[in-house]
Amino acid sequence: MKIIKILAVTMGLTALTLACVAQEEEDEGPVAFTYATYFYCSDGPLDRADEIIASDAERMDGFVADGTISAWGWLAHHTGGRWQRIFYYQAESMEALLDAYDGTNDDSEEGKASNKEFGQICSAHDDYIWQVDNGSKSEQRGEAGFSVYHVCDINREARADEIVNDHVAPILNGMVEEGKLASWGWSSHVVGGRFRKLQTMTAPDHKSLLAARGEAIAAIYGEDSEAGTELSEICGPHVDYMWNIVHETP
Repeated sequence: MKIIKILAVTMGLTALTLACVAQEEEDEGPVAFTYATYFYCSDGPLDRADEIIASDAERMDGFVADGTISAWGWLAHHTGGRWQRIFYYQAESMEALLDAYDGTNDDSEEGKASNKEFGQICSAHDDYIWQVDNGSKSEQRGEAGFSVYHVCDINREARADEIVNDHVAPILNGMVEEGKLASWGWSSHVVGGRFRKLQTMTAPDHKSLLAARGEAIAAIYGEDSEAGTELSEICGPHVDYMWNIVHETP
């Protein structure tokens, strides 16, 4: 049962996802592409929605094993806005990502039944494709995640990426090396709504995550930081979410 694909077809929407992977050399282009679907789940028991996704985990893991996708995951809302769950999968190219849209679909009777039940619980969603541009080289993510969805000046986004590469990345990479963060990432909007940039970070638990985030904010946006000030001018308005990372492969 491929929840994302079936829901997108039955609801007449285009589905697209979120993860953070290792940054490669700067001149090699995007690290990966993520197809993320953000669900609104207000019509039923969320634990049952989690059970439905868990029942499909082995099949989705198989797509990672055979190279159809490079990763997938399921995140649960902890604190933030109206999105309650995220389903994402990831591939190394846009072509592979779009191929996976059809390639991971499950049209079996069991899949259709599970999709119908899932749709009754999570009856609406927003879709994004993200281009993963920067991030930690750690392949492990923590169980607690923090996402910052930025609204940016579209004409100055390239400059924001430069600031992240030159100013933000050394700070956050240092925090990963010190064990204060498990991972971090920076992604750019390809398809979706109003959010243009996505910054993610993870840690073993929410308390340590918030402590690390506070330290990172102080270092990146301190009073003497011209780069931080410029970044906040380009990508100022934002929405924060905290997530429980329920499942990720790998």
